[in-house]
Amino acid sequence: MIDRHFRIETLAQTPNPQRLIWASAHQCVCEGAAIDDPWPAENKAGEYAIKHLLKGHRGHYSPLEAPQISFNAIGFPHAVMQQATRHRVAVHFSVQSGRYTGERVILLAEGAADVEEVFYFRPAGSYTDRRGKRYEYTHSDRLEDLTLCEMAAKRYASKIYQGYSEEHARDMLPFGIRQNWVMSFNMRSLMHFLTIRGKRDAQLEIQQLCQLMLPHFEAWAPDVYGWFRENLWLKGRLAP
Repeated sequence: MIDRHFRIETLAQTPNPQRLIWASAHQCVCEGAAIDDPWPAENKAGEYAIKHLLKGHRGHYSPLEAPQISFNAIGFPHAVMQQATRHRVAVHFSVQSGRYTGERVILLAEGAADVEEVFYFRPAGSYTDRRGKRYEYTHSDRLEDLTLCEMAAKRYASKIYQGYSEEHARDMLPFGIRQNWVMSFNMRSLMHFLTIRGKRDAQLEIQQLCQLMLPHFEAWAPDVYGWFRENLWLKGRLAP
């Protein structure tokens, strides 16, 4: 089950992205300006992208770099940002700064926010480590961890009250603090990110980030998304 505080929202996107892919590809082969030729409908442009650029993995991927989409990732733990910024191609990130954004921790310390709004821990249950060893994360373990987070928030608040700077006081905070960030992709880099970070052996929370991104991809470019879902999603093969 995906954590209830995890959320993905689309901030901005290229309109008619599949038509833009068509125009980018068409300019390579047309004598005049691509904009002067008749453009296909969005769905026909999607069919063109699949047939001439994606099907058969022939390597004609650069037109997929033309359309852009930007997301707001909301409520994910700091570790997900660390994972997201590795193994990426042509992706922009702008993450919440611990120098300016400690108010939610103060609210927790003062009893005005719930601990799970500010810090993330996995649900209680059975897990495996990277070597396949199973272990149990019990409800009592989790409650103890959340209590420690509340204590850390109070310690952070006491530092702020004493006049410490936020970037100094944040050293008190656990690694699982929730953060919000903006991330932008072109369509090619979006597919690459989803294949490498959505696969089953990726860490749990970033898998959930990718799962929440999928409906936005589908709404934006349904034909290319359909090809991606059928041919690359969870198939163990990286997108171009």
